[in-house]
Amino acid sequence: MARSTDEFRLIDNYFKGLTSQSQVEVGIGDDAAIINSSGDYQTVVASDTLVESVHFPASAQAEQIASRALCVNLSDMAAMGAEPKWFTLALTLPSKKTTDLWLQGFSRGLAKIAKQFNIALIGGDTTAGPLTISITVLGEVPKGQALVRSGAKVGDNIYVSGDLGDGAAALHSIINEAHIGSDSSSRLLERLYCPQPQIELGIGLRDYASACIDISDGLIADLGHICNASGVSAEIDSQQLPIDIEVKQQFKQQSLQWAISGGDDYQLCFSVTAGRHKEFEQWAAACKFAVTKIGNMVAMEDNQSTVRLDGQTISLSTGGYNHFANNT
Repeated sequence: MARSTDEFRLIDNYFKGLTSQSQVEVGIGDDAAIINSSGDYQTVVASDTLVESVHFPASAQAEQIASRALCVNLSDMAAMGAEPKWFTLALTLPSKKTTDLWLQGFSRGLAKIAKQFNIALIGGDTTAGPLTISITVLGEVPKGQALVRSGAKVGDNIYVSGDLGDGAAALHSIINEAHIGSDSSSRLLERLYCPQPQIELGIGLRDYASACIDISDGLIADLGHICNASGVSAEIDSQQLPIDIEVKQQFKQQSLQWAISGGDDYQLCFSVTAGRHKEFEQWAAACKFAVTKIGNMVAMEDNQSTVRLDGQTISLSTGGYNHFANNT
């Protein structure tokens, strides 16, 4: 695959047309698909593939790899407001990894997350080759209540959950063997290898959010997907971005760049109608959800969706992680 290939253009050009069917409510282009099934619920389906040295370091332990693989996929369920139910696993293993010890660790990491979110493994496949983990999660959402990217309106408030930049800070620390306090180091490793999917928040946001996405490729890039899907632009204030105090102190200016474009945070970015923001904030506080208002949705300029940080327009085409351009 050529390095210049853009992931989203590839999907649009070659695969998006394959989703036409009466039961498909939302196909390719959101965090997960939505299928109209019988009864009062819709089935939500999301798939993710993780490749060694692309999506996790080659030095990662088997248990860490498994927990990360399932967590990042569950994050797509959270972004849709869905309750996860089942998952499948396609596991490609090099011969050096096919040991009882490695497989026991991988199984242990998978089981830990599956138990936490009460989901069942229902099938999959194994094959030989470079270490690759592909997981498909299936969940359910009441009909018509799924969160999507296309509902944001001018004037909506923009929020994020949790802290931003932790995933990139963790990866930087691993690659560069940067020294940080032991407590902070443990927290960052946990955030990289076991990012907590915001399932309960996503379910609650069915009542409040006009649009939602999970932050996997970076805030600017993922917020840009909401803007493009909704036909709006966004203005965000860097001073409002929630960044862990130790990360900010240790890495100073890098921390802001990681917060806006580092990716791997798997927090939720969502919009709430301005008239309901007080009600939403009271609900979030009562439920002890950590959410932060970072900006507002505004009108497009020259029929073009943009994201402005502190008044400066940032290109959406270069705002985040690109699986092909960043793969070496």
